[in-house]
Amino acid sequence: MTLQRPASLTDDFLQGLVARVPSSDGGSWKLTEVYTGELLVELPQSTPADIERAFATARAAQVEWARRPLKKRLEVFKRAHTLFLDNAQITTDLIQAESGKNRRMAIEETCDPPMVMSHYIKRAPKVLAPVKRGGPVPFLTTSTEIRHPKGVVGIIAPWNFPFATGISDSISALMAGNAIVLKPDNKTALSPLYGIQLLEEAGLPKGLFQVVCGEGPDVGPTLIDNANYVMFTGSTATGRVIGERAGRNLIGCCLELGGKNPMIVLEDADLEDVVQGAIFGAFGNTGQICMHIERLYLPESRYGEFRDAFVKATEALVLGAAYDFGPDVGSLVSPDHMERVQSHVDDAVAKGATVLTGGRPRPDLGPAFFEPTILEGVTKEMLAGVTETFGPVIALHRYRTVDEAVALANDTDYGLNASVWGGDVATACQVGKRIESGNVNINDILATAFASKATQSGGVKQSGVGARHGDQGILKYTDVQNLAVLKKQVMGARPGQDYDEYVKGMLGGLRMMRKTGIR
Repeated sequence: MTLQRPASLTDDFLQGLVARVPSSDGGSWKLTEVYTGELLVELPQSTPADIERAFATARAAQVEWARRPLKKRLEVFKRAHTLFLDNAQITTDLIQAESGKNRRMAIEETCDPPMVMSHYIKRAPKVLAPVKRGGPVPFLTTSTEIRHPKGVVGIIAPWNFPFATGISDSISALMAGNAIVLKPDNKTALSPLYGIQLLEEAGLPKGLFQVVCGEGPDVGPTLIDNANYVMFTGSTATGRVIGERAGRNLIGCCLELGGKNPMIVLEDADLEDVVQGAIFGAFGNTGQICMHIERLYLPESRYGEFRDAFVKATEALVLGAAYDFGPDVGSLVSPDHMERVQSHVDDAVAKGATVLTGGRPRPDLGPAFFEPTILEGVTKEMLAGVTETFGPVIALHRYRTVDEAVALANDTDYGLNASVWGGDVATACQVGKRIESGNVNINDILATAFASKATQSGGVKQSGVGARHGDQGILKYTDVQNLAVLKKQVMGARPGQDYDEYVKGMLGGLRMMRKTGIR
C-alpha cells in the first residue's frame, strides 16, 4: 500500500517554509521524505555572503529587540506557547516526514519548546534582573550585576531532534534579548522553519530569527566567525572543530556532544519495569537520541531472566512507516546512517559478538529501516563497544558486584547520560552518584532528567562543555556588567595621612569585617 503523505504538507506550505532560507546562487539540496525516499522540497543552500547578510539583518533587529522590556519580550512567548500547542499535529507531520521517527516520538518532540517557554516565562524575570551586591567598603560602595544580551547567537542543530533543539535552544536566547541565526541539518530543516513561522505569528519581530542552510563545512565557519556565541548539538569530533574556532574568535560556546550511555540494573530491580525502560532506552527514536542507552549492565545472578524478557519484548515491537500512532519503531534518518549502524553490527559479529535478535536492514519497510538489535559478547575491540552507534543497537553485559558495574559504566571517554534501576531508590541514588555523567536517571532512562527544565543538563568528559536548561540555560546567552558605585572618596590615604597609618587601618578594617561577618 502506498504511504499517504499528510494533507497538511502541501507543496505551497513547504515552499513557503523554505522561502525563508537565503540563497543567492540558486543552489539547492533535495529534501526527501524518509519513509519513501520521495522528494519533499528543494531546500536552498546558503553561501558565505548569504550568511553574512543574515547576520547583518539579525543584528539590526536585535538592537530594537534588546531595548524592549523583558516583560514585553515574554508576552511574545506567552502567545507562542498557545500557538505551538494548537499546531502540534502539523509540526508532528513535518518531523515525521523529514526524520522518519514514529509518531509517538514526534509528538513528544513538539512538547519540548512549550515546556522551555513555560519554564523561562516564569524564571527569566528573576534570573535576568539586576542583582545589587555589597562593595569593598561597607555602606559606601555597591556593586550591581547587570545582564546584557550577547548579540547574535549562532545555533547549529542536529537532525535527530530538529524542532526541540533548533527552537528550544533559541527560546531562552531570544528571551534574554538576542537575535538568532540557526543552521539546521539539511535533512531536517522544515520543522524548525515552521517553528520560526509560529514565533513570528506570536509577535517575534521579523528578521530577528534567521535560518541558513548548507553542509557543515560550507556554512559553519562563516556562521561561527559572525556569531557572538555558539550553541551546538552533535558529534564530539565536530564539537572540537567548533570549539577551536570559537576559541580563536574569543567567543563562548556550549557543546552537547556524543555519548556511550550505560544502564545499570541492580539485583532488586523490578524485571517488568527494567524491560520497559530498556526498550525505550535502546530503541526510542530508533536509537537516535543523544541520551539513549547503548550499554546495559545486568547482575550475573539475574542475567538470564532479564536477557530473555528483554529479547522477547524487543521481538514484539512493531516497525513501520505510518503517520499514525501504530508503529513502535520508525525509520533511521537516512540510508547512509542505516549503513553506518549496520557496519557497527557487522563489525561486532565479525569479531565474535552474538546477535540475540535483529541485526538486519528492512528494505521492505523503507530505505532506512533497521531492526531493533540486541548484542551479546561485545568488547572494546569492536566499534559497537566504544563508539557511539546512534541506532537501535544495544549490548548486554554481566557484572558480579556493584563496584564492577560502576567501573564498567565509567570505562568510557563519554559522560552524557546514565540510568540506574533498583527497588531501593536510596541505594540506586548512591550508585548513580558514582557514575561520571552529567545526567543520571534513577528508574528512568532520560526523560526525567531532560524534562526537568529547572535543572541544567549537559555532559562531562568528551560529552560536552556547558549546559542547556536551568538558570545556566539563559545566563550563558548574556554578558555580565559589574556596575560599581563609590559614594565617598575613601579608597586610599587621606591628604596628609601617613601611609603606614592608612595601611594599619585598612588591615584592621579587613579583620573587623571578617570577624563581624560584614564582608
